[in-house]
Amino acid sequence: MRRGIAAAVVVAALTISASACSGGSSGSDSSGPVTITWWDTSDATNEAGTYKSLIKDFEKANPDLKVKYVSVPFGDAQTKFQTAAGSKGAPDVLRADVGWTPGFAKAGYLAPLNDTPAAAEAQTFEPGLIKQAEYESKLYGIPQVTDTLGLMYNKELFAKAGITEAPGTWSELKSDMAKVKDKTGADGFAFNPQGYYVMPFLFGEGADMVDAGNNTITLNSPAAVKGVDTLQGILAAPGARKLDTTSNAYANIMDAFSTGKVAAIIQGPWENANVFKGSAFKDKTNLGIAPVPKGSKAQGAPLGGHNLVAYAGSDAAHQEASQKFIAFMTSKASQEKVALANGTLPTRPDAYTAEVVKNPGIAGYQGLLSAGVPRVALPEYSSLYTPLETQLIKIVSGQEGTKSGLDKAAAEAKRLLPGYSTS
Repeated sequence: MRRGIAAAVVVAALTISASACSGGSSGSDSSGPVTITWWDTSDATNEAGTYKSLIKDFEKANPDLKVKYVSVPFGDAQTKFQTAAGSKGAPDVLRADVGWTPGFAKAGYLAPLNDTPAAAEAQTFEPGLIKQAEYESKLYGIPQVTDTLGLMYNKELFAKAGITEAPGTWSELKSDMAKVKDKTGADGFAFNPQGYYVMPFLFGEGADMVDAGNNTITLNSPAAVKGVDTLQGILAAPGARKLDTTSNAYANIMDAFSTGKVAAIIQGPWENANVFKGSAFKDKTNLGIAPVPKGSKAQGAPLGGHNLVAYAGSDAAHQEASQKFIAFMTSKASQEKVALANGTLPTRPDAYTAEVVKNPGIAGYQGLLSAGVPRVALPEYSSLYTPLETQLIKIVSGQEGTKSGLDKAAAEAKRLLPGYSTS
């Protein structure tokens, strides 16, 4: 899963026409099985083994089909797929971040999955996840794993500070982190200054990066400014960990939290397994998971995850095989196996079996999914994180004012969305 935010969509690649997407699928001789290629972007160390095992199960159940497994680092996969699709060499199936799906669909790289075996059980998936696998009313992906952001907290540190429940608002978080620092010596809260992690502050004020319905960039709207100012206030308050803007910030924050040096962070379920390896969470029940605190108008966190998508350039035989493979890999049984082995969240309610929800990390985040905010089905949406993050770091570091920084972020966003106005 995500260990940082994916590289921005290379917008120029979106202009490559669908005519470039022909051929390039894995070959097979006429008498042998059809072999499809799957690019898996999961964690090669902690997650890939489970998917390789599922491939064996799939091939056993479908002796006329074979799967060539290729592990592709998540941070490289978006650009690699764009390049491969443009030169007719893309894999038949890709594990794609939900934010990539609209852009790939617009470019003509993906085959619609409506009314195919891949989508036969689409009605059993979380509706919000299906929504962000669609583009212009067509389904281009089947959700394989999902995630959202929540407040991870150390129950023991909270108890020592006299805190009996997770903070429900940002002001309560400020109060709680000061208590933790005063009573335990640990930092009360640490923030990862990446664009994705600021979204709960925007959502809390009723803002987003864009208003697609009105073709407006809202990164610099009064609501967005208020959201970032709220974050600024938290980071300047007693009990906040000193802001880390180094290239190792993500790893440093996770290490501090998992070893009990920080009491609370905003994080997603892809870190469950790593948190449980930390000294502070040898007892897994010490991990608290709560919704992100509320802003003045709302409460919300982005829905994330990965879809399995099929390359539009594959021939009919490989398309059919890809559809069967996607259906198998997103089935109830497969999702249950992945959840039990990898600790990630299924995308369909029937896969949250009694055995799966014994994992407190999965059980905790399952309850947050219904409040998750689906990503806007805009091909350029994921690219907007880059200008937001660039200015966010300057703002929280004191190098730029909130409004002026967000104005600059909006100006950069307009380069990606020339037909949009700014707030």
